[in-house]
Amino acid sequence: MPIPSMNPWRLKAAASLASAIFSTALIAVFAAPHISAQQAPAAPSRFVQPDPIDFNDHDGWTQIFDGKTLNGWDGPSEVWHVEDGAIVGESSPEHPSGTTNIIWRGGEPGNFMLKVEMKLEGSGANGGIQYRSLNVPPRHRDIPADLLARMTDEQKQRMQQNQLLLQKHAQWNLKGYQADFDYNNKYTGQLYEQDSDRGIIAWRGQMVTTEPGKKPRLLATLGNPDDLKSFIKPGKWNEVEIIADGNTLVHIVNGHVMAILVDTDPKFFQPKGLLAFEIEGPGNLKISHRNVWLKKLP
Repeated sequence: MPIPSMNPWRLKAAASLASAIFSTALIAVFAAPHISAQQAPAAPSRFVQPDPIDFNDHDGWTQIFDGKTLNGWDGPSEVWHVEDGAIVGESSPEHPSGTTNIIWRGGEPGNFMLKVEMKLEGSGANGGIQYRSLNVPPRHRDIPADLLARMTDEQKQRMQQNQLLLQKHAQWNLKGYQADFDYNNKYTGQLYEQDSDRGIIAWRGQMVTTEPGKKPRLLATLGNPDDLKSFIKPGKWNEVEIIADGNTLVHIVNGHVMAILVDTDPKFFQPKGLLAFEIEGPGNLKISHRNVWLKKLP
């Protein structure tokens, strides 16, 4: 069928209408308010900050001290008791504790995170948290003759008394990693190995690695030891956290990393062991532990 011809006037009118519609659309676009990148809705991002520190977050954690009894815990009864919801160790010149522990008998954790609040009272108070530790007989320490000659009678008497107390409390003697804690905060936060030839391995403010047959080596500094000391609260409750994951051991006090050890020396490395709280020191002292939580890691 032939296509009917259109009136030239109608063709012109249709073209004018199309042009007007296109112009109106362009005006609408350019007249609209300009939206900057800052005003535009933010696109979802994977680069986000973590949530704040929450020491009281216990999701996935197990409470290993009920706050009322010493059920599951084992230590000399003349030293340890429960008081005001805390495991408390006490020592005095009349009833000295010597160096001893109260041991959690609920297992031998390997990879884990531990949270506990600690408070030390008394200038001589010295304690800590033993972990991945082993029950061993007390070590006999020979004092070099020159050092013995310089010791006072009081020091000699105290040393002899400590040796007797070690034998008395032999069943609670431990060897292994310790997150150290003392009232004067000379050692607090460091990684010390109890009853071992290695002694202090990672001082406060240090990240240290160990290898077979080599002296421990500093990998990095975590901060000035005195600056880190300022975050520790003498005579008050402190939030202490230990992370033991494979060969890496981390000590945290009040949200600040104090020491890290990467222990790859098979002669000393312990993959699992006992948890315990330690007490020692001269004079009248009291060490308290509360809110003890354990989270096992793969």
